[in-house]
Amino acid sequence: MTLTAPGCGMGPTIAADAQSKIMMLEGIKDAQVELVWEPLWNQEMISEEGKMKLGMV
Repeated sequence: MTLTAPGCGMGPTIAADAQSKIMMLEGIKDAQVELVWEPLWNQEMISEEGKMKLGMV
């Protein structure tokens, strides 16, 4: 997964939370979440639903 900024101190916490949510899905026995920096994050990566929740639409 890509974060909004490389300096985000919450990266490991967010990745661990994502992993725990994935592990809750039926049929998933193992999951590993990796932080990556390519492609660089941009607002186009936000879904339409996400933009609506953030008041961007």
